[in-house]
Amino acid sequence: MDSPMCLVKNADGELCVEPEAIDYLMGLKQKVVVVSVVGLYRTGKSYLMNKLAQKRSGFALGATIQSKTKGIWMWCVPHPEKTDHTLVLLDTEGLGDVEKGDSKNDAWIFSLAILLSSTLVYNSRGTIDNDAVEKLQYVNELTEMIKVKSSTDNEEEGEGTQFVQFFPNFVWTVRDFTLKLEIDGREITPDQYLENSLQLKKGTSKKINDYNLPRECIRNFFPSRKCFVFPSPTTPDNMHRLDSMDEAELSERFREVADTFCRFIFQESRMKTVIGGHTLTGEMLGHLVTTYVETIAKGNVPCLENAVLAMAKIENQAAVDEGLAVYQNGMEDVKALFPVDINQLSENHLRSETQATQAFMKRSFKDDNGEFLKALVEAISNHTADLFKQNKDASEKKCKALLENLSAQMDQGIKEYTIPGGYGLYCNHHDNIVAQYRAEPNKGVRAEEVLEQFLKDKSAESNSILQADKQLTKKEKKFQAEKKKTAELEQEKAALNEQKAEMECTIENIGRSQEKYLKEMKEKMEEERNQQQQEFNRTLDRRMQEQKDLLEKGHKEKAELMRQEIEEIKKRDKLERENNAQNQKAMLELFKQQAEGQKEQMAMLIEELRYRPQAPACNLM
Repeated sequence: MDSPMCLVKNADGELCVEPEAIDYLMGLKQKVVVVSVVGLYRTGKSYLMNKLAQKRSGFALGATIQSKTKGIWMWCVPHPEKTDHTLVLLDTEGLGDVEKGDSKNDAWIFSLAILLSSTLVYNSRGTIDNDAVEKLQYVNELTEMIKVKSSTDNEEEGEGTQFVQFFPNFVWTVRDFTLKLEIDGREITPDQYLENSLQLKKGTSKKINDYNLPRECIRNFFPSRKCFVFPSPTTPDNMHRLDSMDEAELSERFREVADTFCRFIFQESRMKTVIGGHTLTGEMLGHLVTTYVETIAKGNVPCLENAVLAMAKIENQAAVDEGLAVYQNGMEDVKALFPVDINQLSENHLRSETQATQAFMKRSFKDDNGEFLKALVEAISNHTADLFKQNKDASEKKCKALLENLSAQMDQGIKEYTIPGGYGLYCNHHDNIVAQYRAEPNKGVRAEEVLEQFLKDKSAESNSILQADKQLTKKEKKFQAEKKKTAELEQEKAALNEQKAEMECTIENIGRSQEKYLKEMKEKMEEERNQQQQEFNRTLDRRMQEQKDLLEKGHKEKAELMRQEIEEIKKRDKLERENNAQNQKAMLELFKQQAEGQKEQMAMLIEELRYRPQAPACNLM
C-alpha cells in the first residue's frame, strides 16, 4: 500500500466502513500485526504512524489547530522484522475535538482501536499527571462499550475481569516532555514514571475513589504497559513544517527516542489474535472491522465472542471452498488421462484429498462441532463420485468403441459362417477379437464388464451359427455349447471380480481417509488447545504480577480481590477446557461412527456380489 486510506469513515457522527479499504484487507492473506494510535487531537499521533511506516509522509500531520484525521485511517506495510507478515497501522481521529462535540463518538473510536489492535499507543502531551490520566476517560466506559461474551452467568463480567485476555498491549507516548525523570532525587525509567503515575491511593473516600478509578481501569485492562517520553522534536517555530523537515534537523534526543520506540513496536508487538488465541490474516481482520462497525451502526454493543463466531463462519466456509478447489485442481491431471485403472485413480484421490484437508485445516478455526470439516468431506465425496463415474463412462466408451472396431469385419462377413465348418471359423475369429481386446492397454475399470456384455450380445448369434453347422455332430454341438457357456460364466466371474476389486479399493480408501481425517482433526484440536493455553498463561501471569505489585504497595484488600479474581479465572478456564475436551471427544467419535458406517455398507455390497453372481454392475461411488 503506497499511502494510507480511510478504513472507518466518520460522517456526522455515523461510522461506516470504506469498501475500498475492506477490499484491500480481503486480499491480504498474510498474518497481521495491528498497531493503533489514539489520543487527543493535535498531539502528533500521525507523526508516530509515519515513523512506524518508515516514511517521511503519509498520514496527514497538519500544521494548524484543526484535526486532520477523521474516522480511522489504515496503512498496510511489510513488517520490518517479521517475514511474511504485514504491519497494519491505524491512525485514529483525535479525541476531544471541539469541532465534533460528541464524546460518545470518541468512545466508539477508542473502542474500535482496542478491538482491532495488538498494540495500542496512547499519545499525550506534556506530562503524565492526573489530568492526563483522566483524559483517558474512555477506558472507564469500556465495559459499557464492549462485551466479551454474548451471554454469561458470571456476574463479574461487568467489571471487566475477562477483558485482559483479549486486549492489546498498551504503550503510552508522552510528547514534548520537559521534566527530569526523577523521584526523590533518584533517576527513574520512563516505565517507572508511568507506573508511578498509575499508583493507587489508599482510602475509600469519594475523592480517592475518583482518583483511583481510571488508574484501576488502565491497570486491569492493560497489564502489559510501556512508556516512552519524547522531548520536543524542534523549535515551536518549526513545528508547522515537521513533515517536510529532514531527520538531521530534528533534535538528537528526539530521534533516539523515536528509533527506540519503533524498535520496540517492531520487536514486541505480537500478531493480532482473537478469543482462543487464533491469529488473524488481513482478510480476517477485514471481516472483524466490518462486523464491529456494522454492530455499532445498528446501535448495539460490539461483542468479541459474536464477532469471532461470525468471522469463523465466513472463514470456515472459505476454508471449505479452498479445500475443495485444492482437491479439484489436484485431480485435473489424472482426469485428463481417463480412463485409468482404479489404483491410479485412488492414489491421486488420496493425495489430493490430503492436500485439500491440510489447506482446510490451515485456514479454519473454531469449527467446534466439525460442521465445516464434514461439509468439506461431503463436497469432496460428491466430486469424487462424479470423477469415478466419469472414469467409468470413459472406460465404457473406449471399450465399446474398441470391440466395435475389432468386430466390424466379422459382422460384415457373417454369411461366410453359415457354411459347413463355419462355426469353427467363427470361433477362431471370435477368440482372436477377444485376444486383441485383452491385449489393448489402459482400458480402465469397465474392461471386463463391457466384454461380458459383448459376449452376451453375441451369444444368440453364436448359438445360431453352431446349430446351423451341418459338419458338426449333435454331440459336438452339445460340447461346444457347454464350452461357450463356461467361457461366458468365466467372463461373468471376471466382471464381478472387477467390481469387487473396485469396492475393496473404495473400502480401503475410506479407511485411509478416516485415519487421515482423524489425525488432522486431532492435530488441529491440539493446536487450538495450545493456543488457548498460551492465551490463558499470558493472562494469568499478568494478573499475578498485578497482585504482587498491589501487595508490594500495601493494597492488601485490592490484592485479595485480585487473588479471588485469579482463582475465578482458573476455574473458568478449567471448566471451558473440560467442555471443549468433551465436545471434541464427541465429535471424533461421531466421525468414526460415520466412517465405519460407510465401510459396513460397502462390505455388504461385496457380500451381495458374492451371493448374486448374476447381479448387474452397481455404481460404486
